[in-house]
Amino acid sequence: MVTALIVMAVITAVALGAWFYVSTRLDPYSRSALALNGNVQHGAQLFRINCAGCHGIAGQGLVGPSLQAVTERRPDRSIIHQIVSGETPPMPRFEIEPEGMADLLSYLHTLN
Repeated sequence: MVTALIVMAVITAVALGAWFYVSTRLDPYSRSALALNGNVQHGAQLFRINCAGCHGIAGQGLVGPSLQAVTERRPDRSIIHQIVSGETPPMPRFEIEPEGMADLLSYLHTLN
């Protein structure tokens, strides 16, 4: 009985470790974007052109949710996924080079 419990504990620990590893590793795109120092001014320009129509010129939210202090609520990797995945309609998938994503993230950090 004790042996079975130990085996179950080990299996559970391995499964949790594998889940944690997979859920926290970064894809190459995110890794590239996060490794760059973004340009806030270019990020603001990208935001005005691509995001402000739904999120408001100051990120206050319109059709889309407020993005003010979004970087305090969510990690950058999660924000990147949200932007590029297209998994949360009606927000469209947004394809942008890693440099542009770094710029956009830098701008989002100023909305705090």
